[in-house]
Amino acid sequence: MLQEDWQRLPQGEPLKEPAELKIPRAAAIARAVARHPDCELIRCSRLRGARLFEILVVDVECNGVPPANSVGIEFRERLALLVDEDDRNLVEVVALRQGFPRLMHQNAGPPGFPPSLCLYFEPPRTVTRTWTAASFLRRIQFWLEKSSRNELHAADQPVEQVFFSAPNELVVPWNVDSLLERVPQVQFDLVERARPKGMGSTFFLREQQPDGDQTRKLALINVKLPVVAQGRIEQDPVTLGDLVTILSDRGADLIGPLKAAIEGKVGPEGVPVASDTAGSIILLHMPIARGAGAAPERIVRRGYLVHRGAFSLGQVIGELFTHEGRFWREAKLTDGPPISLGELGSIGITPIEVLRNLDRATARAQSGSTDPGPTGTVVGVGALGGSMLDFWVRAGWGKWTAIDKDHIKPHNLVRHPADQRHVGLQKEDAAFHRANQIVPGADSVSSFHADACELVEGRLAEPLRKADLVVDASTTLEYPRLSSEHDDASRHVSVFLTPSGSGSVLLLEDAKREIRLRTLEAQYYRAVIQQPWGADHLAGSLGTFWSGAGCRDISVVMPYTAVMAHSSNLAAQVQRLSLESEPAIRIWTRNVDGSVQGHNCDVHGERRLKVGDTNLFLDHAVIEKMRQLRSANLPNETGGILLGYHDQNIKATVIVEVMPAPADSQSSPAHFKRGVQGVLEAVQEAMRRTAGVVGYIGEWHSHPPGHGADPSPDDLYQLAYLALGMSHEGLPAVSIIVGADGDLQAMNCEVRE
Repeated sequence: MLQEDWQRLPQGEPLKEPAELKIPRAAAIARAVARHPDCELIRCSRLRGARLFEILVVDVECNGVPPANSVGIEFRERLALLVDEDDRNLVEVVALRQGFPRLMHQNAGPPGFPPSLCLYFEPPRTVTRTWTAASFLRRIQFWLEKSSRNELHAADQPVEQVFFSAPNELVVPWNVDSLLERVPQVQFDLVERARPKGMGSTFFLREQQPDGDQTRKLALINVKLPVVAQGRIEQDPVTLGDLVTILSDRGADLIGPLKAAIEGKVGPEGVPVASDTAGSIILLHMPIARGAGAAPERIVRRGYLVHRGAFSLGQVIGELFTHEGRFWREAKLTDGPPISLGELGSIGITPIEVLRNLDRATARAQSGSTDPGPTGTVVGVGALGGSMLDFWVRAGWGKWTAIDKDHIKPHNLVRHPADQRHVGLQKEDAAFHRANQIVPGADSVSSFHADACELVEGRLAEPLRKADLVVDASTTLEYPRLSSEHDDASRHVSVFLTPSGSGSVLLLEDAKREIRLRTLEAQYYRAVIQQPWGADHLAGSLGTFWSGAGCRDISVVMPYTAVMAHSSNLAAQVQRLSLESEPAIRIWTRNVDGSVQGHNCDVHGERRLKVGDTNLFLDHAVIEKMRQLRSANLPNETGGILLGYHDQNIKATVIVEVMPAPADSQSSPAHFKRGVQGVLEAVQEAMRRTAGVVGYIGEWHSHPPGHGADPSPDDLYQLAYLALGMSHEGLPAVSIIVGADGDLQAMNCEVRE
């Protein structure tokens, strides 16, 4: 005959037969029990209160339970199934046999309530989605079998904490351990943020501010406990005496470490009674092991709010005494009587879940990243740079210096990650404050107020030459071109959005900086001119608006969704590609339906030719194309126009593309006359596709076999003629000759007043 704990359950109204059950789930369970060979229905009852419950008492047999197992679960167990009329709640399973073991995976219940089996790991909504009465009975048998074999808690599952989750939370600094070690006598402010009624509060533990409200000051009592073996999860105590008892049952002494922690706050000259705080937080540091004698696998923190100051609490536990308005350490001539649990039982405590603020290592782990990232610099922390920086801070990737010279204005909030708190701040300072709000005190971002172009015009600034990676998000042409002139600059990557917000671009130098942003920009423009996706890639923006009274206060229209869509992708790709040593040109196009196409471009090395006082830059793909066109037309000469751009700031001419001879050209082994068919249209299309950056800059032609690239008198005459044609724009004309064996000769000529 089973000895039941039935009397500890509410009895309710007995039912004569299962047909009287009114709750559909209860009736379904009764039918499933009747069909199950290992289950027997003993009785049913109905309990009316705020809600209707029906209770089914069943005997469940489980052949998988080993005889005389060490846990104490028997082959046949009597269980009460408590069915709530609200089918959003799970059916509670209560063990009725007196002496049923208290195990790890059991639910918390009121004092004296029989053991309640914790059947599921998933939340109720997930369970009820696929719940059936038959699967419910199989789950009970699974729980009994696995628990009897000590297999319910998987070997790779983290060790359990000691107490159930509490509704109140305490958020401590990410570096609380080093903070406590460094300042053991520090006092803290407790800032409360209440949630809706019945949902508890979130408290924030911060170092005490000198002008803080005295009622908010709390003493932090940091108590380090010995290793505790995992076991049944405990209901939270409501008094200090209950806490001492629970930990003592686990083999952990609380009183000794508590005394030591409080004593450490009192020096040989004592402390004034008036310095005691209105309350204290006992912060338990509990190493948890999988079993007795095992090494700890997890450190669990648990907080308890005590409405007594640390020193008055020390007086209660016999560690301190008062004399002449001061607390003093109690002299220990002999061991005194043990502290009365009854006295400690009068001290109420409020359990608090302890949460630690993010640190960079935790952020990386939760983001699925093992790379700590570079010591980097972000040039330009506007909408794009600021968003990318926020992504990296949240991922714990890198430590950054943010460079900008502008400040946050109200209109920036449409697409900038800043908010109203940051209006009026410099953008680099806003980036610092946002980073500190995500990972407080972790110094993920530092600010540097400057115009980045000015930092590269003289001696290169330290953040640009000592960083592992410089991310140019300045959205200008000037900075990447200027930085390319510096051999001592760090590796650079340039990122930007297209004017309409539908596309984004990433240009990454190789690790040795043999291929720099200057030539990557030119090769990107060539792809825009050549590829089908380039037809409208740099098409105009959605519009512009005046953001202020000045003639330069013009901003483009672009939604925040476009900024975030591209910045998240660019942030991820910078993380990925910067780990590789190769250069990269990547373009993405986002369509109105949300789909994204990616485009990769081949990257070629750069050649620099000195032409007068100007540097002429062209890449090896351009050179190879001219050589191939020459070879294809031998023995005749050939040629065409040059597309590129001049940059007077860096005294450079950059060739982007060479065009083949127009169809109406005339050529022979001794001469070449370039035709005009389609030339104007090609130039206009190149200018349209590149938003006016790339245009006509000159001509190229080849020499026949046996002739090098030295100019003939006719070539010099042609160059002078070209210079006259370019003089109306005040620009030099460029001429390139391709001779035998691929020899190159570049010339320019400018008409000056």
